[in-house]
Amino acid sequence: MEYKTLNNGVRMPMLGFGVFQTPPDETERCVTAALEVGYRLIDTAQAYGNEEGVGAAVRASGIPREDVFITSKVWVSNMNYERAAASIDETLRKLGTDYVDLMLLHQAMGDYPGAYRAMEDALKAGKIRAIGVSNFYPERLVDVCALAEIPPAVNQVETHPFRQQDAAHAVMERYGVAHESWAPFAEAKNGIFENPVLRAIGEKHGKTIGQVVLRALVQKDVVVIPKTVHRDRMEENFNVFDFVLDEEDMRAFASLEDPSFPRIFDHFDVGVVGWMLGDLVKEQQLGGGTLY
Repeated sequence: MEYKTLNNGVRMPMLGFGVFQTPPDETERCVTAALEVGYRLIDTAQAYGNEEGVGAAVRASGIPREDVFITSKVWVSNMNYERAAASIDETLRKLGTDYVDLMLLHQAMGDYPGAYRAMEDALKAGKIRAIGVSNFYPERLVDVCALAEIPPAVNQVETHPFRQQDAAHAVMERYGVAHESWAPFAEAKNGIFENPVLRAIGEKHGKTIGQVVLRALVQKDVVVIPKTVHRDRMEENFNVFDFVLDEEDMRAFASLEDPSFPRIFDHFDVGVVGWMLGDLVKEQQLGGGTLY
């Protein structure tokens, strides 16, 4: 395994296992299998509804807690100081652990400055080892970096062959923020698993298209968290540290950048933003608190 040292000295595996859209009743089985394969980074979120399954698998594995890196995320319905603070405690309860290794703000929506301050205080209290953000475009990331007491350690954003995020990556590097990919396989869109460029690179190294994608992103200093419910795919995705892509391979990979590829979640789409903020806006309208 290769590791990324975050800006506060915490070491994070470069390859992890994601549980987005994994049904709650399947999560413990999937995470158990992933841990058996060798994964030591597990990525979940409040919005996924499966934190309990992650925690149960980690506890039952017999692996020392300090050897498993657990990530969760504060959802938009908890985007103010008080709700975020309470939700972090609830996440710890569901995971059955005294601390989470990395906590992210899931979206740059609502009172995310207040929620970020709650994460800073939770870090000081020992409930979190590192804090960061997810889906923060460069201008919002710079905003947080400039104003926060504790700078974000990670920004988790859509990153895959067709949206490689090189410009955003440069901003993250400038501010000392680690780049983490969600949807490294572009959610199987755009014919990724039949792509001739990726296939040719794979044939050259005796590797699958999925392994080429993960290896290329890791070599671009991007943490990856592929998701699958199948053990054979878990094993395939994990075996990407026994080969190296050369400059020709990396140029070919870079050529797959496609500005016309639609964002999987378009945060510039008013409908998408409204849907994500729906619960928070409803609670605010009912007198449950303010957005800012």
